[in-house]
Amino acid sequence: MMFEVYDIAVVPLITGLVQLFKIAGLKAKYSPFLAVLLGILFGVFYFSSSIKEGVLVGLVIGLSASGLYSGSKNIMEKENKKD
Repeated sequence: MMFEVYDIAVVPLITGLVQLFKIAGLKAKYSPFLAVLLGILFGVFYFSSSIKEGVLVGLVIGLSASGLYSGSKNIMEKENKKD
């Protein structure tokens, strides 16, 4: 499987989709699960021809999206405490 540099744009896309689900009413505690689920779906249907490879790539993408959200949220909370 060829993973191109521009394919990494899926990570912020998943983060944005999770945020939309949260605005629609998804509880925050389920957002990491949704990020991993979306990552697996992207991995299987967009990135890979093999199911096993797609699930592995999807897990990496979903966990990356979850970490991106968590990391940016923590930074914003620290910045707000300083003000």
